[in-house]
Amino acid sequence: MHDIWNPWHGCKKISEGCDNCYMYFLDRVRDRDGAQIYRTQNFDYPLKKNRKGSYKIQSGEMIRVCMTSDFFLEEADKWRDEAWEIMKIRSDVIFSLLTKRPERVEKCLPSDWGDGWENIIFNVTAENQKRADERIPLLLELPFKHKGVMCAPFIGSVSLAKYLEYGQIEQVVCGGENYDGARPCNYDWVKQLCRECELYHVSFTFIETGTKFIKDKKLYTLPNKRLQSEMAHKSGISFHGKEMPFKLTDSYGMEISKDFLYKPYFRESCSVCGSRPICNGCSDCGKCNPQ
Repeated sequence: MHDIWNPWHGCKKISEGCDNCYMYFLDRVRDRDGAQIYRTQNFDYPLKKNRKGSYKIQSGEMIRVCMTSDFFLEEADKWRDEAWEIMKIRSDVIFSLLTKRPERVEKCLPSDWGDGWENIIFNVTAENQKRADERIPLLLELPFKHKGVMCAPFIGSVSLAKYLEYGQIEQVVCGGENYDGARPCNYDWVKQLCRECELYHVSFTFIETGTKFIKDKKLYTLPNKRLQSEMAHKSGISFHGKEMPFKLTDSYGMEISKDFLYKPYFRESCSVCGSRPICNGCSDCGKCNPQ
């Protein structure tokens, strides 16, 4: 996927949301150990250029960082400064960070961070109420211009109302669990979270049901991830809240007009995907079978 940058791979499990980690599962399928942490060969992906000398990642794209690790993992401390520098160079690209370790963030920020960089959105995972209450207060205290919450894997009811009222959280994303030992996601939890986000005009995206999904007290098994995504879309529960005004700049520090920023391209099959509201669109890589 062209919207993912994994500067390092591997992680250490720290909470119940990690119990059935998809990265560990996929590594096990490949006869690898997900607990082995290493710097990837694609470390400089945001700086790579095409044959014409232009960046492969276009101005205005949103890149999800460390989807097979945690950006604030202690074992990655030796690489993080270089990763920050890459994000600083690409001030024309939005980088989405996600962590289960917000207690480590403050001491891991660059020296010139100030009150945050314009092109970074910082998200914490809140898989249940316990972790929401641990991590979101830290999220609210940290100096980031853009903040979000990821309720995935969604393994317990979560209320965010008392945190949304501060006006700092700009997006909430939720989705069920997959692969070995997937725990059920209850549609009642999803609807409650959606209602709270609507109340505070915070964007809400239901990306997938997960393998086990409870609706109207009936348990459904949906092993196909495409079907999970389609069912999430079919619910019609996702919505766009207040705008997230990212001020993206070129190498000279000049703000880039929206007319010159990347505009996502979607195939017809993308119209029923639950992740579309937070997706960069199709890169025409040829790896899927478009309908």
